[in-house]
Amino acid sequence: MKIKAIDIYRFSIPMVPFTIATGTMDYAQNMVICIHTNEGLTGWGECSAFPMIAGETQDTCLVLAKSFAKIWLNKNPLEIEDRLKELHAFIAGNYTAKSAFDMALFDIAAKSHDKPLFEYLGGSYGEPESDITIGIGTPEVMAATAIEFVQQRRARFLKIKLGHNPEDDIRRMTAIQDAIGQGIKMRIDANQGWNFEDAVLVLTALQGMDIQFCEQPMPKTLDDKMPALRRISRVPIMADESVFTHNDAKRLIREQACDYVNIKLSKAGGIWEALNIHDVCAKAEIPNMLGGMLESRLALTAKVHVALACPNIQFYDLDTCLLGHKEDPITGGALFQDLTLKPPTVPGIGAEVDPDYLKRCEKQTIAA
Repeated sequence: MKIKAIDIYRFSIPMVPFTIATGTMDYAQNMVICIHTNEGLTGWGECSAFPMIAGETQDTCLVLAKSFAKIWLNKNPLEIEDRLKELHAFIAGNYTAKSAFDMALFDIAAKSHDKPLFEYLGGSYGEPESDITIGIGTPEVMAATAIEFVQQRRARFLKIKLGHNPEDDIRRMTAIQDAIGQGIKMRIDANQGWNFEDAVLVLTALQGMDIQFCEQPMPKTLDDKMPALRRISRVPIMADESVFTHNDAKRLIREQACDYVNIKLSKAGGIWEALNIHDVCAKAEIPNMLGGMLESRLALTAKVHVALACPNIQFYDLDTCLLGHKEDPITGGALFQDLTLKPPTVPGIGAEVDPDYLKRCEKQTIAA
């Protein structure tokens, strides 16, 4: 099997503005690719650029995609490791752009074996339940959103964005806790927004609440302070922006810097490296969460497949396309029933982009 052409699309999905500690997004800065082979199989991949976290933009992804496509023309898409090594040899980092190409290869591989991706990866059918995320706002607005999610979406797990100001963050959490009462699990995410002293202040103040963990309380430049924070905090610590690759995970585990690790395909470079991170953490008995940036249901569906193949993934943050996306341009794919995800069982990822929507997208094709 050979790669004959790769279509590259600027995939901008308008959003209701969504705010976290690192900034506000009003559209999803995504890229979609479609790999065409000489045997008629196609592979779909999507990445979501988050410049404040990964240092890549939609434009940088699109520029690199042209070079990546030229490297892969007339190559075998089933030789996944070799193809990915070629991208790493061409340019360091840039994991977001690479993740779309990785995903498309796995789509082709699973289709070539006539299996849904989760089965190709060694998993079995399941229906994971996602949390749903509350963006940063006033305590009153965040509390009202929490009530809406619990009552209308039947949320059992709330992920709450913090990290703007420690005193305000405590007020936000107090308002949410008072609004929803007991029985709803909360997860907090500071997105690197606190320094060490702020993190200690907030986590100490919140230790009596039913909080499962705190994601990335401090910038990754303060990773050396994570072990000390973990010893002080009764709230378990989850590493996110501090872990892009399995080598990052090894380092934090060795330093006893976290209780959990969040895996994101657009941050790790795709499924191949996500599996490596998972295996490193599983060996160390450090549970994982599977999260994301602002992907559509295309990449979301790929993540559901990965979750079903990775038993060490115990937390699911798979609400990306619920975070104010004004359009759903995906056909097929995983579907939500409240916050439970039902994956497709057709070969491959089982999701594609609506052709009519693609006609509206900027497109480039690299062909042999």
